Amino acid sequence: MSMPRPDDESKALFASVVPADPRVKIKPMFGSLAGFINGNMFTGLYGQEIFVRLPEEQRLQLIQEGATEFSPMPGKPMKEYVAVPDEWRNDPDKISDLIARSLSWAETLPEKVPAKKQSKKTTTK
Repeated sequence: MSMPRPDDESKALFASVVPADPRVKIKPMFGSLAGFINGNMFTGLYGQEIFVRLPEEQRLQLIQEGATEFSPMPGKPMKEYVAVPDEWRNDPDKISDLIARSLSWAETLPEKVPAKKQSKKTTTK
């Protein structure tokens, strides 16, 4: 399965709406970019879609406003994530505010520590 690639316009929009916070790390994800804080992903770009992570009540409210469940694999939505409505691309301030809310919520989550790579143990006989 090939991942959809973002166009230059989407990359520029994403760069303009992610907070300039030194704690935020932008890393490759899904063949594109995603924002992380304390090891937790809170926003990203998938093809031309911008997605955010929010608590359930806020996600349900956004879905009523036109957002959709974020599903990088058809039929398998990612828990806690929604894709921003396409028409919001014309209102970067609205997206910035939403991403700021997502960042604030992600800050409350426990730090996600990457699993340590297990060293290969050699056995002697």
